[in-house]
Amino acid sequence: MQTMSLNQTPDPVPVFQLKGSMLAITVLELAQNDLDGLDRQLAAKVAQAPNFFSNTPLVLALDKLPAGSGAIDLPGLMRICRHHGLRTLAIRANRIEDIAAAIAIDLPVLPPSGARERPLEPEPEVRKPEPAPAPPPEPEIKPTRIITSPVRSGQQIYAQGGDLVVVSSVSQGAELLADGNIHVYGAMRGRALAGIKGNTRARIFCQQMMAEMVSIAGQYKVCEDLRRDPLWGSGVQVSLSGDVLNITRL
Repeated sequence: MQTMSLNQTPDPVPVFQLKGSMLAITVLELAQNDLDGLDRQLAAKVAQAPNFFSNTPLVLALDKLPAGSGAIDLPGLMRICRHHGLRTLAIRANRIEDIAAAIAIDLPVLPPSGARERPLEPEPEVRKPEPAPAPPPEPEIKPTRIITSPVRSGQQIYAQGGDLVVVSSVSQGAELLADGNIHVYGAMRGRALAGIKGNTRARIFCQQMMAEMVSIAGQYKVCEDLRRDPLWGSGVQVSLSGDVLNITRL
């Protein structure tokens, strides 16, 4: 058996780094314990939009099943999903039998979610007899999206391809997303994610920083970190330098 010498030093170069990331994961929320019906209905969805179901990462949500629906055949459920192109990463469950079934096949278990999730309907793919001429390329920067009313808890607002400007307050539980910069000319109590497609030059500007989370290009700070900053509650701008989020006074 090999033993470490008392004079042996650790590796000078780190082998790995743990980082936070915002990933889009599809959730399949099961409403009934009916695998045959699921197989039929998934087949119909795949026929409408086959590209959407190609190697799609998936969380199986079993926490909304009605009481008394019986134990789920979890391996059989995963086989059906895999047959239709859905790759199960984890389950979301609260019943002991579902959690035990996941542990038995070494599948991660997530706790039930209290967040509002919007239904996701894949766009049907329409086949045309003749291809239409290619449209001119869209400009890289789209017009700034301006929101003049307060952003309420549970709302999600996305500025695709450009900046997002909110000239009112943003409540706790609301979420702002932009491919470019985010400007909030009021109290910012929700989540702000700028540069979500990897734009490291994006910035976040807040007149009153009290956010649940701020993120630029996947690098983020949560409320616990932000509260320790002396500029909490002040007008700030957030920028990214390497992997570090910098918060400075406006």
